[in-house]
Formats: sequence, structure tokens, C-alpha cells
Amino acid sequence: MSNNISDVIEQYLKSILTEEERNRIEIKRSELAKHFECVPSQINYVIRTRFTIEKGYIVESKRGGGGYIRIQKVSHSDDLELIDHLLKLIGKQVDQVGAMSVISRLLDEKVITKREFLLMKATIDRQVLALNQAAHRDVLRANILKAMLSSLKYKV
Repeated sequence: MSNNISDVIEQYLKSILTEEERNRIEIKRSELAKHFECVPSQINYVIRTRFTIEKGYIVESKRGGGGYIRIQKVSHSDDLELIDHLLKLIGKQVDQVGAMSVISRLLDEKVITKREFLLMKATIDRQVLALNQAAHRDVLRANILKAMLSSLKYKV
């Protein structure tokens, strides 16, 4: 199974963060594009879609000759702090991509199990929330996701 270039770039950047046990890296867009033999806009796409705050990253970017992209992995002191942070990010509505980012982060941070991830994923799916208007669906998805996150705050 071959990965597309976006997957390869994402894995490369994540491996640098993991292997070197750093929570921040600084890269040059042009050098990374040259390394992967792609256009710089491909690097922008990966950074913009794969390294979001919902997924646990803060990205700073400076364009120009001395420009850089700085990616920092956000860490939380405990599960409760992470859940509270994610609850604030969701807002009044959330699309399916944003919701998937939130629950994927919960799985990555080992706050939920794979089974819980699959249950949450099924619950927020656009086909399950079959409303005619996307805006209504996004509001309903946000409410459901916030209710699930709130329930994770309490031990049973």
C-alpha cells in the first residue's frame, strides 16, 4: 500500500518530533519541498491540514528568504486539561473533519480506547446525522461531541 506524498511528509515531520524527543521543530518550506521533490504549496497543505490545534499542534510561519515553519506539539498536564481544551475548541458547531480531529487526538493521547474511538466516530458521522442542512448537522454534531467529552471528565 503506497502512501500519497501528503502522508509521507506528515509522517516524516512527526518522526522528527518523536525520534528526537522534541516538542518543537523548525523547518524551511523550500528545503522540505526540495527533499520530497514537490512544490512548496504541498508543504503548506500538509501543515495546514495535518498539524492543527485540534490535532495538538501550534504552527508559526514566516515567509520570505529567512522564512521558516515552526511546529510545536502541545502537551497537557492531564486528561482533564486536554478535554477542557478540546471542549473550548469545538464551539457552537463543528464539521466532520474537525470532529474527527478531536476524537483522533483523544485516541492518540490514550484518553480513549480504539473501541470508544470507533463508537464516537460512528456517532458523529454525517450519514448518521442525516439532516438536510449542513449547518444544523454541524450544530448537532458539536452538541453530541461536547456531551461525549464532558462524560469523559468523570470516572465511573
